[in-house]
Amino acid sequence: RNERIRRRTDFQRTLRQGTKGQSRHFRVALHPNHLSHPRLGITVGRRVGPAVQRNRLKRLLREFFRLNKGTLPASCDLVIMAKEGAARLNFWQVSEELKGILAER
Repeated sequence: RNERIRRRTDFQRTLRQGTKGQSRHFRVALHPNHLSHPRLGITVGRRVGPAVQRNRLKRLLREFFRLNKGTLPASCDLVIMAKEGAARLNFWQVSEELKGILAER
């Protein structure tokens, strides 16, 4: 629970001041935080698909974060925004796309 971004101000700060990158299905913002661990924020709008697909995508994104948080900077906030069409991806495709974005940062 403490590895998630929950407050609107934290989302906005990361989106405004963070380093940004994007791919075909995702936008990512990365910003340093004052904590000793990385945190994840996920935004999946209605354009992505119905609720079942949006919830599945959020589960995939949380799993990606869980498996890869060791490769992220120790104290950063990561916000992932899904674009239209992201719900059709499987876990491997999500991982490859996000690793590509984060490798650039």
